[in-house]
Amino acid sequence: MKEKSIIAAALIALSVFCLGWFIKAGIDDFASKDRKVSVKGLAEQEVQADKVTWPIVSKEVGNDLPGLYDRIASTQGKIKAFLIKGGVKEDEISIGAPQVADLTAREYDTGNRAYRYIVTSVVTVTSKNVEQVRKLIAKQGDLLREGVAIAGDSYDNQVQYEFVAFREMKPKMMQEAIENAEVTAKQFAENSHSKLDKIVSADQGQFSIENRDEYTPWIKKVRVVTTITYSLKN
Repeated sequence: MKEKSIIAAALIALSVFCLGWFIKAGIDDFASKDRKVSVKGLAEQEVQADKVTWPIVSKEVGNDLPGLYDRIASTQGKIKAFLIKGGVKEDEISIGAPQVADLTAREYDTGNRAYRYIVTSVVTVTSKNVEQVRKLIAKQGDLLREGVAIAGDSYDNQVQYEFVAFREMKPKMMQEAIENAEVTAKQFAENSHSKLDKIVSADQGQFSIENRDEYTPWIKKVRVVTTITYSLKN
């Protein structure tokens, strides 16, 4: 009987110990679930644009519509010859239909005008050879010798530079952003006398492509920001 009593007491003591241990573990686990840190990871890179769209706008004014169309056709031919001579491929050149504005059809026309029609033509270059096109843009004054006056850039006809190879660099930039986020999180954990644990949540990152500045639109700044939440442990 004595031995049975000892064994029973030992079992009770062991049960109490195990119960206490499980309760403590549960409390610690519950407390650790509330210990989190959310950090942002940033990755930036400057790249050269790999696609350019250059609208070349020319205008002719006068009163003889058939004659204006002939002049526009001649101007388009000179622009195309200038581009091909400069190394632009023929399939990179598109010529839009001329647009005619009849000034007499305007509601507030006073009749005090030197000409009736304005004919606008747009020859567009779309190319991946950005540097070559940029050189031609700088030399477009040569068209003046051919009697071609290029209209100034309007809001609807500005040179556009793009970076289309973005998807190829996306995985590497995401990895860099995540690594930067982890560095920040580790520093926070160290300052709070904790250790970094598992990732609780993470987003896919927000990507943006912008001009580096207004003076060099062919240089793009690619940026990604991701937010990652880590759990902390003692």
